[in-house]
Amino acid sequence: MVDYRKHIILSNTPIKAALAQLNELAADAILFVVNEEEKLLGSLTDGDVRRGFLKGLTLNDVVNEFIQPNPKFLQRGSYTIDEVISYRKNNFKIIPVLCKDGKIVNIINFRFLKSYLPVDAVLMAGGRGERLKPLTDDTPKPLLKVGKKPIIEHNIDRLISYGIDDVWISVRYLGEQLEGYFKDGSSKFINVKYVWEDEPLGTLGAVSKIEDFQHEYILVTNSDLLTNLDYEDFFLHFQENDAALSVVTIPYTVNVPYAVLETENNSIKSFKEKPTYTYYSNGGIYLLKKEVLNYIPKNSFYNTTDLMELLISKGLKVTSYPLRGYWLDIGQHEDYKKAQEDIHHIKF
Repeated sequence: MVDYRKHIILSNTPIKAALAQLNELAADAILFVVNEEEKLLGSLTDGDVRRGFLKGLTLNDVVNEFIQPNPKFLQRGSYTIDEVISYRKNNFKIIPVLCKDGKIVNIINFRFLKSYLPVDAVLMAGGRGERLKPLTDDTPKPLLKVGKKPIIEHNIDRLISYGIDDVWISVRYLGEQLEGYFKDGSSKFINVKYVWEDEPLGTLGAVSKIEDFQHEYILVTNSDLLTNLDYEDFFLHFQENDAALSVVTIPYTVNVPYAVLETENNSIKSFKEKPTYTYYSNGGIYLLKKEVLNYIPKNSFYNTTDLMELLISKGLKVTSYPLRGYWLDIGQHEDYKKAQEDIHHIKF
C-alpha cells in the first residue's frame, strides 16, 4: 500500500499548490479536500480545476472554491463488499475511507489493491516449530525466509493486496522478534497489534482475548502457510452461503486401481470399477462472523475444530471452501525446501 496522505489537501490551500500536488500524483491525480479537523469536504481533480478557471476563478483562489462536494467514500466498519465491487466495476479507482466522525483514515487505490474486504485478520504465529529445528532454535518459524522475505510477510502482503489492513498476530515463542519486525504496521500502512499467549491456546483461544475488532468478519489463518488464495472469492462464497464459519479446504484425490465392492453380510451389493475419490482436508484458514466468538471460552485452549463441532451441533452453518489455487503448509524441512523452489513460480 502507498501513503494515503499524499491524496489529502486542506481546503484553504492555494490552488497553485494543489496543481503541483496533482502533478506529483500523475496517474492517480485526485485530491480529497479536508478541513482543519481532517473531515472530508470534497474532491479535486484536474477537471475540477479547469472548470473553475472557466467560471472565472484564478490562481489566487483557494482549493475550496474548486471542489466537487459529493465524493464517493466508504465508511470504516460499516461498508459492504457490494459497495467495493460496485465502485471497482464503475471505474472509481481511488476511494477515501472515513471513520464515524467523517475523518479520512485511509484511501484505497484499485490500481494496487484487488479488493477492500471488511475483515480483521488474525495470524497464528506462536508455535515452536519443532519439526523445523535447528532452523527455529533462534528464529520463530513465521520469520524463516521463503525467497526474499519471511513466510508470514508473504501472508500479510497477500492480505494487504485484498485491502485487509487491521491485522493481529498471536505470538508466544520468540514473539519479540515478530514485534520487532512488523512493529505497529505503519511501514506497510496497516494496523498491526499483538496477542501474547502465556501458554498455548489453540487456533481460537488467543482470538478470544481480542476485544476491539473493527469489522463484523474475522479471518483466522496459520502464519506458516504459503498460498495464493483469492480472499475476495472466499469472502463472497462465505456470504452467499450465509455461513457462520467457513474453512478453506484442500482437495486430495485418491485413485483406486481396482474395483471397489460394497458388501453387506458377505453379499456384494454393488461395485465401482477403479473409482476416484476426492477428500477435503483442513487448510488452516477460517472466516467467521464476529458474533460466533461469543461461543469461545476466554483464555482457554480452544481449537477451530472445537468451534466447528459446536456450531454444527447448534444447527449453524459451517461451510467448506475448496481451494483451487496454490497451498503449502510449511511444517517440515522438505516442505520448506519445496517452498523455496515454488516461490519463484507461484502466480500471486
